[in-house]
Amino acid sequence: MVKHMIIWTLTDGISEEEKAEAKKNIKAGLEGLKGKIPGLIDIHVYIDGLGSSNTDVMLDSTFEDEASLQGYAVHPAHVDVATNIVRPYSKIRSCFDYEV
Repeated sequence: MVKHMIIWTLTDGISEEEKAEAKKNIKAGLEGLKGKIPGLIDIHVYIDGLGSSNTDVMLDSTFEDEASLQGYAVHPAHVDVATNIVRPYSKIRSCFDYEV
């Protein structure tokens, strides 16, 4: 199996209400991919970090193998969420992929 972890810092200059709405939409959009993408075993998005956090959103996902992760990256459902829901509000994206 392969783990795919992403953390995002959201863009500057948006209100706390806009930030909360963006986080909610990112969570719903990404978690809504479960069952739609071959090889995607599990996906969770965390948006309620503690005050000690220095980032806004974390994705924790599990794939059958590296080929499944590569398929996810270009799958139209994922591309739609990434393009229309995540990227408009993302300032910084960090990724860490590893085998388990």
